[in-house]
Amino acid sequence: MAGHEIPEPADRRQVADSTAIPEAADETRHSCDPAFQHGVVVGFDGSVSSERALAYAIGMAYRSGSGLIIVHVANRLPTTVWAGCEPPVFVDVPDHRTEVLGLELACAEHLAEVPWILVERGGDICHELEEVGSEYAADAIVVGSTHGLVGRIFGSVAGRLARRAQRPVIVVP
Repeated sequence: MAGHEIPEPADRRQVADSTAIPEAADETRHSCDPAFQHGVVVGFDGSVSSERALAYAIGMAYRSGSGLIIVHVANRLPTTVWAGCEPPVFVDVPDHRTEVLGLELACAEHLAEVPWILVERGGDICHELEEVGSEYAADAIVVGSTHGLVGRIFGSVAGRLARRAQRPVIVVP
C-alpha cells in the first residue's frame, strides 16, 4: 500500500538514500523489489514537466500491469561546482526535497491505481535514471522535456538520456 514511510514487503514504496552510508549503498542498489522488475521508470522533481511525465508513466504502468519506479535525483553538489569552481571539499549536502515529494506523492489519489516506489539518488540525472532502469530491468524511462536556457546550454536531460540509454526513452512535452 503506497503512502507509508517505512518500507515493508507489503508496502510498495521505498525511499532510498543510497549515499548516507557507503556500505548500505551497494545493498540498496542491488536489492530491488521483484514486483517492480520490468516496470516503468519516471524522473520526477515536482516541476510541471515532470508531473506530465508522471501522469503518462502512471497510465503506461497501469496499461502494462507493471510497477512504477519514481526517481528523484537530488542535487548534492555545492553551488561552487555550478559556478565553475572546484569545491575545496566535496560535501554531501542533504536534500529534503525528496521527503516533501514523497509526502505529496503519498497523498496523490491518481497513484492508487498502480504499485509504486520512490527512489532517491544523487548525481547526474541521466546516469542515475539509466542506472535505476538497469537495476529494475525497466521497460522504459519516461521524462519531461526541458525548456529554457539551461537545457539549451548544457543539453536537455531527455536528449542526453536518449543518446545513452539502453532502453526506450519517452519524452513527454
